[in-house]
Amino acid sequence: MENNEIKAALSEMLNIRYPIIIAPMFLVSNTKMIIAGVKAGATAAVPAMNYRTTDELRVAIREIKEKAGGPFGINLIVNKSNFTYKEQLAVICEEKVDFIITSLGSPEETINQAHKHGIKVFCDVTNLKFAKKVESLGADAVIAVNKEAGGHAGNISIKDLVPELKKHCKIPVISAGGVGNGYEMKDVMELGADGCSIGSIFIATDESDVSQEYKQACVDYGKDDIVMTTKLSGTPCTVIKTPYVEKIGTDQNWLERVLNKNKSLKKWFKAFTFLRGMKRLQKAAFSATYKTLWCAGPTIEDVKSIRPIKEIIDQLVAEYHEEK
Repeated sequence: MENNEIKAALSEMLNIRYPIIIAPMFLVSNTKMIIAGVKAGATAAVPAMNYRTTDELRVAIREIKEKAGGPFGINLIVNKSNFTYKEQLAVICEEKVDFIITSLGSPEETINQAHKHGIKVFCDVTNLKFAKKVESLGADAVIAVNKEAGGHAGNISIKDLVPELKKHCKIPVISAGGVGNGYEMKDVMELGADGCSIGSIFIATDESDVSQEYKQACVDYGKDDIVMTTKLSGTPCTVIKTPYVEKIGTDQNWLERVLNKNKSLKKWFKAFTFLRGMKRLQKAAFSATYKTLWCAGPTIEDVKSIRPIKEIIDQLVAEYHEEK
């Protein structure tokens, strides 16, 4: 077998061939995708929220451990919107996954508990201030979510965010967003990134369980068809601009905006908006519906067909090694 490994801090930290994380995607990521990604020489993570109960989460972790033969992670929402956070964290620690990716909130408790069990913690960050904060709490790496990311994106470009974090942080910086092919991955690594978290190009895969319509939309639409909406969760989120999205618009209506700013009601309204948005996304992801709300990032530009995860990773690596 040819030696096409990509040496970087992430691949060395996890002892994997390629410094690639198949990013945890709400509703999309599943057990089969994690196993395929790990077997192909990368690593992968799945949101704990993608399993309805902590028992299902435990079963999934055990199945991945049995079949993948390599390191993988679980993504945890660590703010108040995740009502089962403590139970999820307990299961993850008991089952000793390799790493946790924290999102939306302070990772302090997660870091403290995970480290007791020898589990690494990578924290989603969108700016230097938060990166320095999680580093001081003991994070093992930061995931630099830039404005090219799908889902809940950041607001700083890759070219600005990665070098800034590399300059000021001592822990590895994994870049998330804007990588749809191996050439882009090479560019990001040359900016100083220690690895890449890549999501949207893996939606249209054989191993994904989302509807054929959602997968085909990732093939048919491109980067110019991605829009930011606040309608789903109250927080800006990227979706494919389908005719349905054009019809309903991308901004909250006046009543939603008023409730979002009301001091006594906003906490409850935000939780309600988030849960309602997640239900709408779930329905669109798995069933044929005219309410086509599909989360994706601009890198769907690189999706030309529905294919196996291994094929995509092999292509990423081959392009990475190509001479420019």
